[in-house]
Amino acid sequence: MSSQATTAEGEAPQFYELVPHHHAPHGSTQIGFWIYLMSDCLIFASLFAIYGVLGGNFAAGPSPEHLFNLQLVAVSTGALLLSSITYGFAMLDMDEGKKTGTLVWLVITGLLGAVFLGLTLYEFYHMIHEGAVPQRSAFLSAFFVLVGTHALHVTFGILWLVTLLVQISAKGLVPANKIRVQCLSMFWHFLDVIWIGVFTVVYLMGMLR
Repeated sequence: MSSQATTAEGEAPQFYELVPHHHAPHGSTQIGFWIYLMSDCLIFASLFAIYGVLGGNFAAGPSPEHLFNLQLVAVSTGALLLSSITYGFAMLDMDEGKKTGTLVWLVITGLLGAVFLGLTLYEFYHMIHEGAVPQRSAFLSAFFVLVGTHALHVTFGILWLVTLLVQISAKGLVPANKIRVQCLSMFWHFLDVIWIGVFTVVYLMGMLR
């Protein structure tokens, strides 16, 4: 609540606070990160739209049923979804002030993320080795861009997680580190939601074409 102070004629009005406002520490950081996630949603929405348009254009080349190994993708999907659960355990230990437990669960989360990333790269390698390169068809171009963009996000998330491990090991669960863990939690769960969409639209629906 504010009020206007009386000023002499011709002078600009001056305002002062009747009731001081108290803002939560690092509140602007969380708001800014939510804005970033919304912008990322727009990026992935565009990529999904592109895949929806181009995903059926095989140019007489290999189709999803000839390229995709659903068993391999199911394992990588399970690893990524399980990493969200382990991150949740890290958040619980952080709330209880358990530094060691937080670090252990974050390490497990990072390892599961690395498993997912490794299997994704193996899939790319296998497809390229078979001649299914992005230039081969519109379907492959859209596939590599969508799945590759998600893989880049997971890579960034793992690097961020490693940085957090170093910061927590050095300074403990200080407020600044807690807010960083919370922001990475939002980012990590966001990647899981996006991957569920990728798995459904690209792999499951692709095999049914």
